[in-house]
Amino acid sequence: MADITRGSRVVCAALLVVAVTAACDTKAQFAPSLPPEAGFRVDDGVLKLWTGTPCEGVTGLRLTFDSGTQASTEQVWSAPQPGVRVERLDLLGVSFPDTESPLQVRTPLPAGYDWTKAGSISVAVDGPKANGAKADVAQVLRESAQHPAGTYLFGRSGWLDAAGVERENRKSFLTVCTPDPK
Repeated sequence: MADITRGSRVVCAALLVVAVTAACDTKAQFAPSLPPEAGFRVDDGVLKLWTGTPCEGVTGLRLTFDSGTQASTEQVWSAPQPGVRVERLDLLGVSFPDTESPLQVRTPLPAGYDWTKAGSISVAVDGPKANGAKADVAQVLRESAQHPAGTYLFGRSGWLDAAGVERENRKSFLTVCTPDPK
């Protein structure tokens, strides 16, 4: 009788583990249905951002290098309420303060920081409902000169121009400010 009870407990425990494991979704609860992307490129030493589609009501932008590591550092931009429209923005390599920019640097990168040595770059947009995006710094630096000025590296989606972004947005990725179609 003890063997039957012990066997039943083992079977019940195994079934519980299987049920709990099967019920777990490996995707984050609030993750978008498609990967979010933003475009990056470097022209004449200037790091440029293209959100792919306009972001309306932007009150902040956070540019993070090597996020999630001890070497992580960021530059923070802000705009007054009700926010501004952002689609293309020169991020680094231009002289500041740039009074023409809709966003102003609130927190600059540390003095002497060489962003070209970072492994990754991430961008997060504040204000509108938006998703963050990430790119490989070395790839942006290495490949920018090989692509026409109107093309940007959209992470896993590669180098895209306006027609490519329009074609792929909502199909293979979402631009950072595109609402999730799910």
